[in-house]
Amino acid sequence: MPLPRLRHFLDVAGVGYEPIAHPRTLTAQETAAAAHVPGHTLAKTVMVHLDGKLTMAVLTADAMIDFDLLRDSTGSTHVELADEVSFAHAFPDCEVGAQPPFGNLYQLPVLVDRELTRDRYIAFNEGCHTTLLRMLYADYERLVHPRIVTMTHSAIV
Repeated sequence: MPLPRLRHFLDVAGVGYEPIAHPRTLTAQETAAAAHVPGHTLAKTVMVHLDGKLTMAVLTADAMIDFDLLRDSTGSTHVELADEVSFAHAFPDCEVGAQPPFGNLYQLPVLVDRELTRDRYIAFNEGCHTTLLRMLYADYERLVHPRIVTMTHSAIV
């Protein structure tokens, strides 16, 4: 199920991207393996609440959020993982758990883990569990304007 909203946004912006079809997967690590994409270049989108505000946290598929680091990096008082019930409505054109890391298309703030900024390319779910899009990280950053933070141990410099 290609996401027309996302592809239209990228096409209008004149940004190149490569669709990558893969067998249906449910976890980021399974997706990376199925699509033959290195886990450190596959972005997974994790929905969190920062002081009650729904926020996209984007990190590499092979990492896990350290909520203490995320709290410290954002200056938030209360940080918690969002459950699907609290965010599914925000992504009416996406399969649950496959939202692309484009919070700007959904009026949501986006945080990107510093580790994800290290590679030239980024790949991410297109809004379903069977298609990734791959594009230059620099184009992604230019279009989304995410806040770069440290939220994983591997991102500590």
